[in-house]
Amino acid sequence: MSSISRATRAALGASVVALTMVVATACGPDNSDPAAAPTAGAPGGTTAAATAGATDKPGGLPPIKLPTADELKKWNFDDWDKWAQQNVVSPAVKGFWDLQKILKAKPYKPGPGSQPTAPATAQPTSAAPAQPTTPPPAQPTAAQPTTAAPTQPGGSGGTGGGTGGNGGGSQNDPQPKLVEMKPLPHPFAKPAHVNGKLFFQDGKQDYVCSGTVVSDPANPGKSNLVWTASHCLHGGKGGKYHTNITFAPAFNSSGAVSAGKQGTLADAEPYGEWGAVAGMVAPQWTAEADPENGGPWSQYDFGILRVANPDGSAKSLEEVVGGSVPVWFNAPREQIASVSTYGYPAAKPFDGMELEHCEAGKPARRSMDPSRPTMLMTGCNGSGGDSGGGWFTTKDGKQVLVSDTSIGGSDNTWEAGPYLDDVAQHALEYFSKKSK
Repeated sequence: MSSISRATRAALGASVVALTMVVATACGPDNSDPAAAPTAGAPGGTTAAATAGATDKPGGLPPIKLPTADELKKWNFDDWDKWAQQNVVSPAVKGFWDLQKILKAKPYKPGPGSQPTAPATAQPTSAAPAQPTTPPPAQPTAAQPTTAAPTQPGGSGGTGGGTGGNGGGSQNDPQPKLVEMKPLPHPFAKPAHVNGKLFFQDGKQDYVCSGTVVSDPANPGKSNLVWTASHCLHGGKGGKYHTNITFAPAFNSSGAVSAGKQGTLADAEPYGEWGAVAGMVAPQWTAEADPENGGPWSQYDFGILRVANPDGSAKSLEEVVGGSVPVWFNAPREQIASVSTYGYPAAKPFDGMELEHCEAGKPARRSMDPSRPTMLMTGCNGSGGDSGGGWFTTKDGKQVLVSDTSIGGSDNTWEAGPYLDDVAQHALEYFSKKSK
């Protein structure tokens, strides 16, 4: 991908057993699960020739063949289970992250990459309003857009891709008008505490991303699940899972480290650091993705984490922060009247210390592959570091999550996130039931 912020801040990753839950992609033997039983053949009888992952370790698991977009939509619990056994996320090391490491961690956000393949003459389905028509409850007031609109369509667009009318359509939309992100006032309102900063290591480099506490279908009211972007969890084709992945909900809610203030780590992290113990991304990400550039893999750029309580107790993340956000899968596009995007952008002009939000209006569409779910696109000016941050809208008067920040323009005039269809839903359902 090309402009998505990677948050390498795996703070005190709880010393919990890593669940065999995630993706495979040409990951090496360091990422294989020696305890997992070998599987025979590709899950669900998939026939795609490309492999989604493999281990070159003698006696390791055989590779799972990369499913097509249509095949992936039909994956059942057993298919996801076979996929999960290929790799595991290593539990974060407790105490790994200190404030200096967090402050020095780099933002990483994939750029636009290749241009969409949909017709350049396509007309937008509707103009993106500068203000949301139905702002999410308990969220800050809408930010005012700048007066200057981008002169180029910015490669916006999207096509349906096996998701019916909801997944996209047959057109690419022009780039929406620019809307500036604004910092959330300190201290954050309680409903905003579901947003947090994500840290991780890719090799020896520290990075930062963003994430959201989402509802766990199998454990209502007691979720330990965090939604983010794939590139915040895994290095893409030829890579493996990042290490020391850690989530800090409501990071800097008090403003203790704003504007150069010398606050403490405890001041900046009101709920501590919740280390990842399991994670999952889509097969296409691990088999295809160039994490530095956007491409068709960006259309599946979502990731799910299970985290553990830093104090070792059984109290869930949702109980501690006071809530979670349901994910609205296969949301009819005409019903997404507006989106509010949240995250911790860390590349200029931002510094990564503030939870920024963008009231973006109705999202446009962008796609690089018509066979895959068309992405949502806004005119928000976020930068590296806000990758994985939640995109919220309202359903039946309640706040729900419909996407996460994935890619963006090099000039910070637009951002796009994956449309969450059956694939994302089945992944969450499996993860919810299996990784307990």
